[in-house]
Amino acid sequence: MKRFLIIAAATLSCSAWAQTTANSAPTPAQNAQTLNIRSLAATCANCHGTNGKAVEGSAVVTLAGMPKDYIVAQMKAFKTGTRPATIMHQLSKGYSDAQIEQIATYFAAQKK
Repeated sequence: MKRFLIIAAATLSCSAWAQTTANSAPTPAQNAQTLNIRSLAATCANCHGTNGKAVEGSAVVTLAGMPKDYIVAQMKAFKTGTRPATIMHQLSKGYSDAQIEQIATYFAAQKK
């Protein structure tokens, strides 16, 4: 009888764990969305460093941990030409406003 109860308890535990894992796992669409956003953010890595962390002592700013609204405002200023830049005014024109929002959200969520 004890053996039966142990097996039943183990089965229920595994079943509950599997259900929880299945419910919390991202869907393929969520994975694709996350990958897309990370790919957009990766385009900034050549200058701003991996995950937005620029090389220490660099003249290039670190994007990681910057407020989202600030990043969006600066990108839009580069895009319209109201903020002077060497290359950002050209690069920013390649992104839609939605993509700029996604990139800004990504970097704002990164640790400094």
